[in-house]
Amino acid sequence: MGMLPIFKKTLLRTPMDSKGFLNFRKKLDKTQRQMAQLLGTSVKAVHSYEQGWRSVPPHVERQVFFLLSRRRGDHKDLKSCWVIKNCPPDRKRLCPAWEFQAGKICWFINGTICEGAVQKNWREKMEICRSCEVLSSLL
Repeated sequence: MGMLPIFKKTLLRTPMDSKGFLNFRKKLDKTQRQMAQLLGTSVKAVHSYEQGWRSVPPHVERQVFFLLSRRRGDHKDLKSCWVIKNCPPDRKRLCPAWEFQAGKICWFINGTICEGAVQKNWREKMEICRSCEVLSSLL
């Protein structure tokens, strides 16, 4: 348990690897079969992610983060991203996180305006989100 804070800091800086996937599966208290069902994939894929034979795809990483964020429970104490980032009104109006009132799960939505621009893909977006208080506070 003492290694978890160090692991968590490292985990959020890079794309999810086999150790991260395994750690999060255990944190969710799911068997490999249960995890496969939650992710809509095969048990063999889960084995591959955990053994490092296959990299964890961005859509799987996203789903794992979503499941973990929902496991946390009450989110009333969390601030929305536009509050944390002090977004100007004109930027907020253009951002899907504001449009859908999803400022606590902005990291889950593509097309958000992070650091002043929309990112091209999930990997680029997650490079920003991994160091952001919004995601790290949920995990």
